[in-house]
Amino acid sequence: MNCNQCPIGCGADRDKNVGACGVQGLKIAKYYLHPFEEPPISYSAGSGCIFFCGCSLKCVFCQNFPLSRNERGLNIDKFRLADIFKELEDRGADNINLVNPTHYLRDIMGAIEIYRPKIPIVYNTHGYETAESLKIADSFVDIWLPDLKFIDPALAGRYTARPDYAKFALPAIEFMAKKPLVEENGKMISGCIIRHLVLPLAAYDSIEVVKFVASFKDSVYFSLMSQYTPCGDIKNLPELQRRITRREYQKVVSAVEEQGLKRVFLQDFDSAQSAYVPQWDY
Repeated sequence: MNCNQCPIGCGADRDKNVGACGVQGLKIAKYYLHPFEEPPISYSAGSGCIFFCGCSLKCVFCQNFPLSRNERGLNIDKFRLADIFKELEDRGADNINLVNPTHYLRDIMGAIEIYRPKIPIVYNTHGYETAESLKIADSFVDIWLPDLKFIDPALAGRYTARPDYAKFALPAIEFMAKKPLVEENGKMISGCIIRHLVLPLAAYDSIEVVKFVASFKDSVYFSLMSQYTPCGDIKNLPELQRRITRREYQKVVSAVEEQGLKRVFLQDFDSAQSAYVPQWDY
């Protein structure tokens, strides 16, 4: 079947060929109980993360660069993916966290038809999504966990393969923000957490992201991340070869306060470490 699951719509038959995401078939690099997501997601035992390989967005600064460029990983099928759902659930995972799932939507749907987890399902996405795919995913997703990377198309064009990022990401976030927020004793059962990573020299755009999120601040969480660490393919991008400064981060924190966001997670500067990147199994 020709693949049109992401906005690129490359039409590749990914049973036989590589798509714009860089992968053929279904491929993962790791699954485990991850303790470093936002508190309502990792909660007690940890989030049952499954890290999928390949990516249509191709951020140059990706901290999971070997995965997004399909440099490693293990090919599985929907039956094995369903087994992984059950295994993580049996190990006490607080949810099933699908990390970078966009281009595997059909495979995930197939696995859920085999075994639907009895715990919440998290859709952990870069935000570059089509309305059609989101509507399909909404049939099984309990928690949306999107990045909102850029609003400025100049940044998207400089740092990704998709200068039209915001054209798709902004309406996608608006859709996800409609998910009813439900928590039980601090554990998220349903809802949306919008993430944003502050980049060097890009605080101005981060402030625009904050203003956008403020339009539905009463119905979502906002996670502002300071963890940018130079990595990936940035040799020709001198501004990305350093961490952000405290002043840059504080500008964005001040915007969060000015916009009146209440449900907010803030990282401290100790989060900008390569140690937070998982060790890949495959």
